[in-house]
Amino acid sequence: MELREIKTFLEVANLKSFCKAAGKLGYSQAAVTVQIKQLEKELNVHLFDRIGKQTTLTHEGEIFYEYAADVIRDLTHAKNILSESSELTGRLVIGTIESICASLFPPLIQEFHKLYPKINISIVIDSPSTLLSMMNQNTIDVVYFLDKRMYDTKWVKVMEKPESIIFAASKDHPYARETGLKIDQVISQPMILTERDASYRFILEQYLAADEKRVHPFLEIGNTEFIVKLLRNNAGISFLPEFTIRRDMEEGSLTALKVEDFHLQTWRQIVYHKDKWISREMKAFIELVQNMEQDTVS
Repeated sequence: MELREIKTFLEVANLKSFCKAAGKLGYSQAAVTVQIKQLEKELNVHLFDRIGKQTTLTHEGEIFYEYAADVIRDLTHAKNILSESSELTGRLVIGTIESICASLFPPLIQEFHKLYPKINISIVIDSPSTLLSMMNQNTIDVVYFLDKRMYDTKWVKVMEKPESIIFAASKDHPYARETGLKIDQVISQPMILTERDASYRFILEQYLAADEKRVHPFLEIGNTEFIVKLLRNNAGISFLPEFTIRRDMEEGSLTALKVEDFHLQTWRQIVYHKDKWISREMKAFIELVQNMEQDTVS
């Protein structure tokens, strides 16, 4: 049984004419007749009596009419709700890393909730590799992460922004106003670093290993906010994405150390699986991030 056959049946019943129904639907009269006969065959009943020029519903036709009308009405209602509702009420699962969640997500999620208060948001924090694996298993809708440029034929990438990674310290640190610092000077100071699975920690260690150097932090912790608080108290030096301390730099409490011949960067990226159905909630989140990025640049 096809939807078009049900619609044709309703038109014939309402107009009491195969000919008029054909004209309204844009079919030939023969096509309307074929559809009704197919419907009668599937239902194993006779739906219309055609006596002379009169076309009327049989008793079985009248019973089927009530159900057919309900089907079309319910489908139309569902279509209107899904395609025309201005209010988003679904669920969104976002995967991200701790440093992005601590520094970039508070204003982003606050604005998203302001715009779409009925969306239920769930944030999963883990390493990029774990988050991307979860996305591939369809347990996360979209992943917002920080790492080297990464590509996969299974993904759709909707954002890719370069981010400098810097040695950060208090404005009161002895190295705060020095220029031309050597890398050896910096890593010899008390260091506070993120855990080893953080992508930018790995980038630093690779850079140092190429010159047979190593860094020995006195503290390793996965909480960026905690690291920033220690830096404000002049407890040491850290190596962080610039965006994590941008506000502190603007306020003058923290500074980026000027290390000679040193520049490393990583990439903020947003991806989702290519086979994922793009819900309106996902689309709204991606568009908001892109709009906020544009506002920041301008």
